[in-house]
Amino acid sequence: MTADEVMADAQLIWKYHQMNHVRRPADIGIGLGSHDLGVATFAAHLFHQGLFPTLVFTGGNSPSTAAYFPRGEAIHYRDHAIKLGVPATNILVEPLAMNTGQNIAFTRDLLAGTAVKSVLLISKPYMERRAFATCRKIWPDVQATCVSDPIDLVSYIDTIGDAGLVLSMLVGDLQRVIDYPARGFAIEQKVAPDVLSAYERLIAAGYTSRLAT
Repeated sequence: MTADEVMADAQLIWKYHQMNHVRRPADIGIGLGSHDLGVATFAAHLFHQGLFPTLVFTGGNSPSTAAYFPRGEAIHYRDHAIKLGVPATNILVEPLAMNTGQNIAFTRDLLAGTAVKSVLLISKPYMERRAFATCRKIWPDVQATCVSDPIDLVSYIDTIGDAGLVLSMLVGDLQRVIDYPARGFAIEQKVAPDVLSAYERLIAAGYTSRLAT
């Protein structure tokens, strides 16, 4: 594949992952932990817009984030949001989750006893669809809206600084969207034939480092 062909396929998958939900006020904002501190930056921005009164950061560590956030994803996210002006009293931390299912389940458990009818899930741009499908499976009682920093793929690659890693993550998240419903981890999401073809070509091209075994 040429570089242009690779990027064209990556763009298809990038667009598929984004839900294009309209931002709306919610009872709780949930910042899903990852290697990308931009999630915390965008969560702080949404808090300052008044979209939710309480912000939960969720995430412990994984092999891919331990070097970035040695104290855990949620802890580093919280500290970053506080630096951006979010009051500490408006932030809750769930520091144990090791995957997206646990992000949702442990946050739900943390908020037990609190009236939560709607949540604003804040994730990496290519994780919106998986976050939505996971939340609808694990916490179906809440209205879930998914949002992320409205950045384009090329700019996101520049921010992360590793095109191969980003493209492998696009592929890995799509694998999970496809496979996880049968395993009971998420609701099913329709995948268009052109997106599936792009996915298969990128796997054949070697963007496989984030595929689940």
